[in-house]
Amino acid sequence: MIDIAAPNPHALGVMILILVALVMFSREKIPLETTALVVLIALALGFTWFPYQTDTGVLSATEFFTGFGHKALIAVCALMIVGTGLIRTGALEPVGRFLASMWGRWPKISLLLTLIITGALSAFINNTPIVVLLLPLLLGVAMRTGTSPSKTLLPMGFASIIGGMSTTIGTSTNLLVVNVAADLGITAFDMFDFALPALIGGAVAVLYLWLIAPRIIPERQAPIEAEVSRLYTAQLRLSYNSPFVGRTLAYLIEKSGGDLKVEKIQRGGGVFVTPFPDVVLRADDRITTTDTQPNLHEYARVLGAILHSGIHAVDAEHPLSADGMQIAEVAITPASRLVNVKIGNARLQSRYSLRLLAFHRFEGSQPREAQGLDEVILRSGDVLLVQSSPENFAELKRGAELLVLDGSGVLPKTKKAPIALATMMGVVMLAAFDFLPFSLPIEIAALLGVLVLIVTRCLSWREAINALSSQVILIIVSSLAMGAALMKTGGADYLAQLFLVITFGASPTFVLAGVMLLMALLTNVVSNNAAAVIGTPIAIGIAQRLGLPAEPFILAVLFGANLSFATPMAYQTNLLVMNAGGYKFSDFMKVGIPLMIILWIVLTTVLVMAYGL
Repeated sequence: MIDIAAPNPHALGVMILILVALVMFSREKIPLETTALVVLIALALGFTWFPYQTDTGVLSATEFFTGFGHKALIAVCALMIVGTGLIRTGALEPVGRFLASMWGRWPKISLLLTLIITGALSAFINNTPIVVLLLPLLLGVAMRTGTSPSKTLLPMGFASIIGGMSTTIGTSTNLLVVNVAADLGITAFDMFDFALPALIGGAVAVLYLWLIAPRIIPERQAPIEAEVSRLYTAQLRLSYNSPFVGRTLAYLIEKSGGDLKVEKIQRGGGVFVTPFPDVVLRADDRITTTDTQPNLHEYARVLGAILHSGIHAVDAEHPLSADGMQIAEVAITPASRLVNVKIGNARLQSRYSLRLLAFHRFEGSQPREAQGLDEVILRSGDVLLVQSSPENFAELKRGAELLVLDGSGVLPKTKKAPIALATMMGVVMLAAFDFLPFSLPIEIAALLGVLVLIVTRCLSWREAINALSSQVILIIVSSLAMGAALMKTGGADYLAQLFLVITFGASPTFVLAGVMLLMALLTNVVSNNAAAVIGTPIAIGIAQRLGLPAEPFILAVLFGANLSFATPMAYQTNLLVMNAGGYKFSDFMKVGIPLMIILWIVLTTVLVMAYGL
C-alpha cells in the first residue's frame, strides 16, 4: 500500500479551483471564455495575496499569463489562419467536387471515401473548416437523392476528430499535450511519432462509422421544419400542352380552386398583359404569383405549368426566391462574433445583410417559450433561417462566421488556391522532417505560412484575425495556467499518488487504460484542452512512480482527450453537425459511446504492445 502525504494549502486550493473550473466548463449557460477568465484572475489573485515559495523563489502571479506567449498557442493560432486560407481560396474545392461526383454513382463507396478523406485532411488542418467545407456538400447530396443527411453527417464529423489524433498538429489538444510534456522535460514528440497507433485505431473506427453507424442512426428531419409559412414570388409558365392554353384567366383561377392570386402576366419579349378575368391565355405565358412553396408546386401540377424563380426553372440549383431574394439556413460557427450575443443585438441586417425568418436550437436546449426571440442568446451550432441575395450568400460561404447549409452552391475558384495549398504543404514539411537543413519548429513554420498567405493576398489581415477564436485562446491560456499551478505546487504529484492508491496492485496495462478512460470521460463534459493540460503532468507523475516510460501515459492522455464522441458539447464541430443533421442528444450517445469504447480498447492495446508494458 502506498502512503501519501496530504497536499499543501496551495496545492489544495489549486485542486479546488480546477474542480470548480471543470464544473463551470460543463455548464452550457456559462460561456467558456468567462470560465477561462475567472480561472486566470483567481490564480493571479490567489498567488498575489498568498505567495507560494518554491525551490527557486516565490511563484510570481504573472507566470500564469505566460500562456499568451506559449509556443503551443502560437502554433494553434497560426494553423487556424493557414487552414482558413485553404478554405477561403477554394484550395480544397477539387476534393469537394470529386466527392460530389462520386456520391451520384456509388453512395456506399462514397461514404467510405468521405470518411477517409476527412480523416486525412484533419490530420493536418483544423477540423472545423473541414466540416464547414463538407457539410453543404453532403446536405446537397441528400437533397438531390431525397435521402436523410443524418446517415452521413455524424460519421463525417466523427471521422474529422479521429483524423486529428494522428499528428502533433492535428488538434490544439495534441499540440498542448506535446508541448506541456516537453516543458516538463519529456522528449519532444515529432509530428508523426504517434501516427501508427492512431492509424490502427482510426482504421477500426472508420469501419465502424462506415458499416455500423449508419444502421443505428435514426433518420432525422431537417432542423427547421418545412412547414414554416414563407411566401415566395415565382412564375408559372404555361407549357404548350397545358389544358389552359386558349382558356380565359377566370377559368384558370376557378380550376385552381380560386386561391391563385395572379399579379401579372408576361407574354413574349417583356410584354405584360393586364390580368383581367377575360384575358385568353397562350402557350409560354408567364403568370406571376406569390404563395407558399407547397401551393406553388401544386399550382404548377394542376395547370400543367413549369415553375420558375427568376429566369430559371425551380430545381435544387435554383431555389425559389422571396421578393427576388433567396432563403437559406445558416449555422453559427465557433469563430463567429455572434456567439453569446442576443438575437436582438446581433444586427443581422446591418452586419450581414440577412433578414431573420426563424431560429432553431438542438432538442433539449431550446430557449424558454416565454422568452422572446430577441432575448435568445446565440450559441455555436444554432441554426437561423434567413433571407438575403444569392450574392450575399456566396460571400458568406467564403467567410468563417456563418455556415450556409442550403447545399446549393460551391466556393468560387480562385488563382490563389495553389499558393494556399503549397503554403500548407510547406508548413508540414518544414515542421515534420527534422533531417532537412532548413527544418523549423511548428510554431515558426506556421507563422511563416501566415506571412506567405498575407503577402500573396490569399488572406487579408481582417480575414486572418477573424480566423482566430477568442474562446480557444482563452481556454488554452487558462488550461496552461492551471497545469502550471498544479505542477509547481505539488498538486500533480499528489493526484498521481492518489490514482496509484486507487489502482494499487493493478497491472501497468490496467493503469494505462484507466488514465485514457478517465480522460475520455472528462473530455465529453468539459473542455478537452483543459482536460489534456491537467492530465498530462498527472500521467507523467504516475509513470515516474511506476518506473515506466512516460510516453505511453502521455499518449493515453492525448488519445483520451480526443475521444469526444459521446455528447454534442464535447467538441465544437459536434454542434455544427448536430444542427445540420437534426440529431438528438441521444443519437450522439448511441453512436459515440460504442465508438469511444472501441477506440479506448484498440488504442490501449496498441500502446501496451508498442511500449512493452
